[in-house]
Amino acid sequence: MTLLVRTEDLHKRFGPNKAVDGISLTVAKGEVLGFLGPNGAGKSTTMKMITGFLEPDAGRVSVCGIDVGEKPLQAKARIGYLPEGAPLYGDMTTGDFLDFIAAIRGFDGKEREKRIDTAVEDTKLAPVMDQTIETLSKGYKRRVGLAQAILHDPDVLILDEPTDGLDPNQKHHVRELIRTMAEKKAIIISTHILEEVEAACTRAVVIDRGRIVADGTAEELQRQVPYHNAILISVAADAAQRLQQDLGKIGTVAKVEPVGKANGSVRLRAYPANGQAIAADVAELIKKRRIPVQEMIVERGRLDDVFRRITTPDTGGSDA
Repeated sequence: MTLLVRTEDLHKRFGPNKAVDGISLTVAKGEVLGFLGPNGAGKSTTMKMITGFLEPDAGRVSVCGIDVGEKPLQAKARIGYLPEGAPLYGDMTTGDFLDFIAAIRGFDGKEREKRIDTAVEDTKLAPVMDQTIETLSKGYKRRVGLAQAILHDPDVLILDEPTDGLDPNQKHHVRELIRTMAEKKAIIISTHILEEVEAACTRAVVIDRGRIVADGTAEELQRQVPYHNAILISVAADAAQRLQQDLGKIGTVAKVEPVGKANGSVRLRAYPANGQAIAADVAELIKKRRIPVQEMIVERGRLDDVFRRITTPDTGGSDA
């Protein structure tokens, strides 16, 4: 495993507000890390320190083995950065802007044309190449920002809300692009859209009040909710009590409770002991007892429930 991003005990204050309080993490080649947290948790501040746009009060950052504080230009050459809002030159056309970025990155001649063409193709910007950026929709502006971030084919991508302002089809395309690029890169995505973590990320880190409070795959985080691997079963009302009693006798089932009634049916939820899979045991009992079941669903757990459980609603911070 090749580590491309490493942060060690990062700290940052803005006056009396402690924005980042000891964040240490690593991101390897091939990983897409979803960076989650409530508003003010320290996400954007951390990303700015990783990219070298903000100096930490304490701690260090290395990108591709290069210390960002000691050799910022060398480190930044290995990074593609899409900041929140993606500041652009509004009076430039899309084509002129990307040509300007390619020149700054040191490309010229055929290589410059090749880099621009690839970025335009990947972000689907061909229809607006001759249009000034200030006249573009929010979605197109976001895609111009993404194009400039990937134009030099960096080893590390830092993307702050990459699908903000995009329609569902555009979001799907960007997520597919991220998954494709991740094979050869380390990618960090800051987002408050939990579905984005499930759709595009291999791992998620949740921060609250400047500290990491969870780190794992989406599946690992979902296991933190009490109903992960629980079974929802809908049966006729006259069979519900018997089924509830029988399910409660299964050794792998912690408890069974009714969670709703509708149209003569009762919905039961069977909770697993220690989060283990119980679907096979439940199905076997239902088959053995010959109880007609209208519906049976295995619950995975919702990331938004995990998010609410491990973060606080008001962090008192100032950045997103």
